[in-house]
Amino acid sequence: MTTRTAAQQRAETRSAFDAYLAECPARQVLDRISDKWVSLVLSALGDGPQRFSDLARRIAGVSQKMLTQTLRNLERDGLVSREVTPTVPLRVDYALTPLGESLLPVVLAAKDWAESHIDQIHASRAAYDER
Repeated sequence: MTTRTAAQQRAETRSAFDAYLAECPARQVLDRISDKWVSLVLSALGDGPQRFSDLARRIAGVSQKMLTQTLRNLERDGLVSREVTPTVPLRVDYALTPLGESLLPVVLAAKDWAESHIDQIHASRAAYDER
């Protein structure tokens, strides 16, 4: 039995989670967070807990089915919590978990970048299409 140093063990662990490899589980996370509805839901919840109807109004173009599916997936991944208040009618609030809050700066940075560079993207697309 060979003995490995702590540095070797850390290196092996890091190589086990290489997103460039097809079988890497981190790819599932990248697939999830690269979804447009996921980034918009997480961004919206960055302002605090919200009800389903508030999210549906805020995120233009999302269908009820897609919003439901997105929230369920985020809850399953531990990024969003769902709190049911037994009132009439039933009240359901969604909020970021600590794990979701740790992802928020990355999502907001991508959203901000997209909003501030959209004119350049449109110009590049137009130039490309003219060629």
